Amino acid sequence: MKRKLYNSLLAWKNDPDHKPLILEGARQVGKTWLLKEFGKNEYDNLVYINFQDSPDAQSIFTQNLNIKRIIGSLEAYSGKRIIAGKTLIFMDEIQEAPNGLNSLKYFCEDARNQDVVVAGSLLGITHRQGESYPVGKVNLLYLYPMSFEEFLWAKGEEILADTISRLDWEMMSVLETKLQECLRQYYYVGGMPEAVLQYTLKGDINKVRKIQNEILKTYDNDFAKHAGKETERIRMVWQSIPAQLAKENKKFIYGAVKDGGRARDFEIAIQWLVKTGLVYKIHNCKTPDMPLKFYEDFDAFKLYLMDVGLLGALANASPKLMLVSNDVFVEFKGAFTENYALQQLKTIDNLDIYYYSKEKSTLEIDFLVQTADHITPIEVKAEENVKSKSLSQFVNVDYADRNFKGLRCSMKQYIDQEWMINIPLCSIDAYFVDNNNLLSNAEL
Repeated sequence: MKRKLYNSLLAWKNDPDHKPLILEGARQVGKTWLLKEFGKNEYDNLVYINFQDSPDAQSIFTQNLNIKRIIGSLEAYSGKRIIAGKTLIFMDEIQEAPNGLNSLKYFCEDARNQDVVVAGSLLGITHRQGESYPVGKVNLLYLYPMSFEEFLWAKGEEILADTISRLDWEMMSVLETKLQECLRQYYYVGGMPEAVLQYTLKGDINKVRKIQNEILKTYDNDFAKHAGKETERIRMVWQSIPAQLAKENKKFIYGAVKDGGRARDFEIAIQWLVKTGLVYKIHNCKTPDMPLKFYEDFDAFKLYLMDVGLLGALANASPKLMLVSNDVFVEFKGAFTENYALQQLKTIDNLDIYYYSKEKSTLEIDFLVQTADHITPIEVKAEENVKSKSLSQFVNVDYADRNFKGLRCSMKQYIDQEWMINIPLCSIDAYFVDNNNLLSNAEL
């Protein structure tokens, strides 16, 4: 399978000043597969150590952290010669190796020419007890579930994917029916690589749902294994997300998790889910001025699942509902569509994402996105009815002096209405990638 992040790995390799690399991301998003493919394709040989499967290998780091000794031990353990510039050392499940993270500091300082990558549990990497994080001594990349474009690549629909990435609005209009069909499939399958592989190779939708449920069970086991006394609260928050997103107002309500629930009851559980990468927390922004972070409302937020396919599995949404007609785009008050849109936006670098809700009013803007030099108010529409009352009020009345140009993502095709642009849902990430590139070129 083709992943966009591969190009970032190549850029890391070709940077003469690169440091050891930590690839972050939630469990089962494809980190191990991607780094193995990268090592096999771009180096003469790959030394792969999985510390979860190899308790004996953990002892390599329990002695002194002399890099020559460590490299010699890795050679002895793997049976392969390690040659700087020709060998990639890939240490997987690094959180299982005491002092494994600490060793990256010494690779950076004493063996900078040796390429080293690591992956593991996001929570384990960032919160290793008794072990300091190698701040300033590593490079970081983050892998998300597969985007809609990557899903199209996996299906062999390169022409469709290229049409979207080029923002060829005319061709997208011609291919509208096919694109909507693929989008329905993506809503059901999502972007977890194992589910995508099953669907693209065999098309077995029941097996896809079985895989998704197994992934959800794995996460539930992680709650019990790592969260201690917060386990039940985490489960309650996790299970409440589909219902939270199915509300007209998708703001997270503690009382919807448990009658009488308060922030103090669930804030640790929510933060745990955010740190593991399983949910995205999007805060309300009180005022749409740059930088948006100055106006962040910490008490008002929405929670989204990291993957729209897992949202369907967690909600037990039927395959018939999601695959047979366009009902999936309108059911659950657009929960799937809003989660889908955010999932695509999260894969784009250098975007600050919030939402806007006007006090004592029903006016709400689904997302406020800040790029390098401007803010874009976004309205996500799942229905064919695309009246944009909130967006129009926001752009043309409440903040008319800001000269915002709204963006509506819907089932309709491209149209520029001067105060607002409508683009097809399938093109939301390509639109922002293209605009980011334009900004970067302008800065040059």
